[in-house]
Amino acid sequence: MTKTEYSDANLYFRERFGSKVYKAAISLDVTCPNRDGTKGLGGCIFCSLGGSGEFSTKGDDVIEQINSAIEKLSAKVSPETKYIAYFQSFTNTYCEVSFLEEKIRKAFLHPMICAVSIATRPDCLPDDMILMFSRMNRIKPVMVELGLQTIHEKTAEWFNRCYHTEEYDDAVRRLKSQGIEVITHLIFGLKDETREMMLQSVKHVVDMGSDGIKFTCLYVLTGTGLEKEWRRGEIKVLSRDEYFDIVDEALKILPPEMIVHRLTGDGPKSILLEPSWTKDKRSVVNYINGRFEKRSVIVR
Repeated sequence: MTKTEYSDANLYFRERFGSKVYKAAISLDVTCPNRDGTKGLGGCIFCSLGGSGEFSTKGDDVIEQINSAIEKLSAKVSPETKYIAYFQSFTNTYCEVSFLEEKIRKAFLHPMICAVSIATRPDCLPDDMILMFSRMNRIKPVMVELGLQTIHEKTAEWFNRCYHTEEYDDAVRRLKSQGIEVITHLIFGLKDETREMMLQSVKHVVDMGSDGIKFTCLYVLTGTGLEKEWRRGEIKVLSRDEYFDIVDEALKILPPEMIVHRLTGDGPKSILLEPSWTKDKRSVVNYINGRFEKRSVIVR
């Protein structure tokens, strides 16, 4: 059986930065416009109370958070390892431009940081924020990760995304016009979405010219709106084979130059309810290695 190839982010970063690269997750004192009432309340139905930042280190000082993240990885890395400062939880551009610029500049001061990655929403990217990213990108690489999840408006309304797909399209165009690398997040297994619909979202991301992509399955976390629907029997999560069959088809849509930053995600075990197969990370990694083939990409 021929394995499906994909352009692997680990190989890409090794070529680009000259060493193994890990992410050092950072949590800022920010929220989201669909949590604070500006656009909605409660956040996305699948998002945890921690704003998907359970793996990040807490604290006010960026350097201290980076050092704490590096310390957690110290047993399995070499002295040559480099890190991307990953501003992960909530919406990291839902703030004053000067606030985020200060945090990025501090991250750049750390000798082991080779780039930053900013997780955000497309509707929270005013022009002055993008221009700031352009300035910072001249110092060290800046990547922006956009939580699209789906292009289908009915699905987005169900999970309380509170922005339209056209806003994603506009954000990608404006980021790319300033030379900012874009990574797009998609979720497979959202309520009432067919395989065809999921692959339509993949194709749209490709057509928009996103530089990278992250796939994950829908998972149910304690304390979320999704948990309530799941307990009522209104949600069926994908099995491992169902999910990776969709990933397999999605990878065949991607152009060789698009970097795959994640084939699947895993929720925090302490609050993860389903799918149970994601809890055994070693087994998932072995399955991925047996089914898919990493492909090195020449650095652009």
